[in-house]
Amino acid sequence: MLTDTKSRLLDGLEHIEPDALLQLMVMARDDERQGKIDAGVGVFKTSEGKTPVMRAVKEAERRLHEEQDSKAYLGMAGDKLFPKLLAPIVFGEELSDNMIGLQTPGGCGALTLAFKLVEAARPQARVLVGTPTWANHQPLIAGADLEIVEYPYYDKAGTSLCWDAMVAALKSARSGDVALLHGCCHNPTGANLSVDQWHEVAAILVDRGVIPVIDIAYQGLGVGLEEDAAGLRIIMDACPEVIVAQSCDKNFGVYRDRVGTLFVKAADAETAALTMKHVQQIAREMWSMPPDHGAALVRIVLSDPELTAMWRAELDEMRERINDLRCRVAASDPRLAYIGDQEGMFSMLPVTPEQVVKLREEHAIYVANNGRFNVCGMGDDQVDSFTSAVKAVMDG
Repeated sequence: MLTDTKSRLLDGLEHIEPDALLQLMVMARDDERQGKIDAGVGVFKTSEGKTPVMRAVKEAERRLHEEQDSKAYLGMAGDKLFPKLLAPIVFGEELSDNMIGLQTPGGCGALTLAFKLVEAARPQARVLVGTPTWANHQPLIAGADLEIVEYPYYDKAGTSLCWDAMVAALKSARSGDVALLHGCCHNPTGANLSVDQWHEVAAILVDRGVIPVIDIAYQGLGVGLEEDAAGLRIIMDACPEVIVAQSCDKNFGVYRDRVGTLFVKAADAETAALTMKHVQQIAREMWSMPPDHGAALVRIVLSDPELTAMWRAELDEMRERINDLRCRVAASDPRLAYIGDQEGMFSMLPVTPEQVVKLREEHAIYVANNGRFNVCGMGDDQVDSFTSAVKAVMDG
């Protein structure tokens, strides 16, 4: 006779806290107040507050629709031409024999592969992470069963890098440890390393035998495509092994298509070939084959000089809008002046979690609990109301 004493599988699940940023997106979506500002979600918005499909991408989509004659699998590496065309933009040169590149489902997929590769090669490695960092970094590292070592990267109260603390942390690393670095447009702070600081970081990594994992998700949205890649290229030149998680979601505006790439520089061609076998096997166990659509669009754009020029011009327009908004916010109050010196889509407001709640409840303005806000998360006509509300809650 059956009884109710048999255990049920799902009864063993522990309670987890929902992702705060995803909750914020839902709250903003459900808010019906006129003039609300969703500066929490990390997507580019035009002066009218819309997230468009780039013209170059739209044309690539038209060509793909007309010319694609099969939906057959492409294989575990995805679109093989896609990373080859991206490499000159990211690295300034084509992939060498000791480098590999393969398509992934977004930057998250690239980071997951990166840390799973570290786990396979050196499970005892620790991962040095500057805080604050992007909210999903630490869960992805923990998912690979790697130890996380935190150090302070940014002083919110002082609106400055914790440079001495970063240097001390890197110098304390053990040989074989991993350092997670933001390639440009730091998320969530907008505070980036200078070229001189990148050179110093590179020298420490080489001296200590630390492997850099560089997350570059916003190239072209800070200063320019070339300028935003300067730090990454310094690391590539100096270090014998480098892992790079790249995303096209932001600079091609293909967020929902999830377009990313994992690049790995090895010491030699033989090791690179072995690495490719391992990352493909890891990918096989997770998503098997990456989705084709978004990567195909990027490949079409970068295969055509006219579309590439159109994309670059559109990216310039996006960056100029972000930087213009930074200047407007910075000029509104001396306490916000630092925002004009930072780069990329994000900065952190000098507000407390309680003041964040006031922004949301009293002004219909949505920012993350730590004060992170999307600089281009508002229309041109909303900047004044945004800055006025921020000043009001700071003044109490």
